[in-house]
Amino acid sequence: MSSVTVSTTVNGDAVQFVCPADEPLLDVLRNRLGLTGAKEGCGTGDCGACSVTVDGTLVCSCLVLGAEVEGREVETVEGMADGDELHPLQRKFIEHAALQCGICTPGFLIAAQALLEHNPDPTEKEVRYALAGNLCRCTGYDKIVKAVLDAGKEMRKAKSSKKR
Repeated sequence: MSSVTVSTTVNGDAVQFVCPADEPLLDVLRNRLGLTGAKEGCGTGDCGACSVTVDGTLVCSCLVLGAEVEGREVETVEGMADGDELHPLQRKFIEHAALQCGICTPGFLIAAQALLEHNPDPTEKEVRYALAGNLCRCTGYDKIVKAVLDAGKEMRKAKSSKKR
């Protein structure tokens, strides 16, 4: 298989890498760029552990080729925090004990962030629907849903404070 050179943006930083044309984005992120937050849970797009966004759209990075992100914007869980300051979703996952083993957590965080960017005030049903592509085998989902709802509330409050 031939290799391709890809120039893209990952978490706001311009990056360039060379990969086989058939290499999944998940493998590029983990093995070529050292971004190990996205996990391989299934390799078939069924578990959501490898979730990232590409140009703002939630995708399973195991189903996207690294070559496909040429010129596009990729966001991973590593890009959520602002330096040492955790993103509200990350803080709320901790506060609500919405994680245990951690395999699914990065995917849930990215999926929840994508939801809140498109719908800043979701209902519980909308949160559950948006997170349905992410599987957790440890915590169940109630704490995760409560953490997302609480983070959304905090983010809305912060946004309305900035407008004043």
